[in-house]
Order: sequence, then C-alpha cells, then structure tokens
Amino acid sequence: MTPEHFVQMAAFFIGLALGSFLNVVIARLPKGDSVVRPRSRCPRCKHAIAPHDNIPILSYLLLKGRCRHCKKKIHWRYPVVELTAGVLLALLAGRATHPGLLVPHAAFLLALLAVAWIDLDTRTIPDVVTIPGVGVGLAASLFGPPGFTGALIGAVAGGASLWLVGAAYEKATGVPGMGGGDVKLAAMMGAFLGTGGVFGAIFLASLAGSIFGAALIAKGEGSRRTAIPFGTFLAPAAVVLLLFGDTLASWYRVLVP
Repeated sequence: MTPEHFVQMAAFFIGLALGSFLNVVIARLPKGDSVVRPRSRCPRCKHAIAPHDNIPILSYLLLKGRCRHCKKKIHWRYPVVELTAGVLLALLAGRATHPGLLVPHAAFLLALLAVAWIDLDTRTIPDVVTIPGVGVGLAASLFGPPGFTGALIGAVAGGASLWLVGAAYEKATGVPGMGGGDVKLAAMMGAFLGTGGVFGAIFLASLAGSIFGAALIAKGEGSRRTAIPFGTFLAPAAVVLLLFGDTLASWYRVLVP
C-alpha cells in the first residue's frame, strides 16, 4: 500500500466516524436540540444506543437496519450519510494540493452534506452552519486559492446573485423564489470556491433543480409554484466544483477553445 492510499483509507474511516456525528447534527440541529447531549438514541423508542451498536455502517448491517430494542426500522439515511462522508474525505485526501486547506475543505464538505439533508427534510438551512462557514472560508483563503480577495468577492457575488434572482422571481410571480438560507449558503460557497466556482455551482444546481421540477410537473406531482429545496441541489454542486472543478475547467477549455 502506497502512502497516498494509506492517507485516503485513513480519511475514509475518519469520514465514517464524522458521518455518524453528522447524522446527529441533521436530526437535532433544526429542532434546536444539543448535538452533544444526550447520547445517540433510537428515534422511536428513545433507548440509548450502545457503542457497539453505533459503529458506522457495520452496526446497521449487523442489526439489519433495525433498532436492537424496539425492532423498528432505522432510516436508510444513516448509513448513506456515513458512507458519503467517508467517500468525500477520501476523495479530498486524494486530490488535495494545498495541505493548509485540507482541514477547512473537509469541514466545508461535511457542512454541505449536512445542509443538503437538513434542507431536504425541513426546507431550512441553519445559519449556525452557513454564517460561520463564510468566516472559515475567508480564513482558509489565506492558505491557498482562491486567495482572500477572491474569497471575499466570491462570497459577496454568490450571496448577491441568488438574492437578486430570488427577488426578481418573487416580483414576477408573487411567490418567494429564494430563501435567506440559500443566499447565505451561496455566500459560504463563494468564500471557499471563489467567483468562478460559486457561479459554476449555481449553474449546475439550477440545471439539476430545473430537471427535477420538470419531472415533478410531468408526473403531476407539482407545478411551477411548487417549492423546491434548492440547498439540496446547491450543496452537491459545490462538492463537485470543489473536488472536480479543475477537471471540469480543463474539459471546458478543450470543448470551447
């Protein structure tokens, strides 16, 4: 095993553990509950989960997706979040070119993962994630791209662009087009990705959201006024730009000389 593969494997297992904690964050943060106490417990019977039943992914498989005590099903989201966190950190470790950005970028990826699920569940994006996230992104820019100026401009451009789009949509239709949480999320994305990165992420998210909305309308399950949790599309788009932005830019330069 090469040192690079060892680092990626270590990052994967660290991601699994952090993903387990993220599940607590996703479940409790929107309710205003502490993410530290009490210890993890079954959402159905409220029985505390023993450490050996709280091993990421493995415990879910051994228990066949059910609580040991009440035998009720455990939501499939739990192992998915854990696995996703592990894969994201492994990918980051394998593609990192600026050591000083490794930890803040890991925090950014985990924050995006939490935001995507929270917005999907509750149609809200907690300020406690995005506002400090802007500060972390600006501080991280002192150690690598996009640089402090680029991060500052990116944060302003990202937030302002979504705010303007939402305001224009609301004026034209009378329906709120963009929540304040989406605007702050875009600002956090801009602080980490810079102007080009955040605009690229907004484009990808808008494309995916439009396809999803069109599919709902085609199936008769929605209309043009149906609210879509845009943060659930923004967050994955930001992940793609952070991890594969350079590759996408290279492809674009080849296709559009």
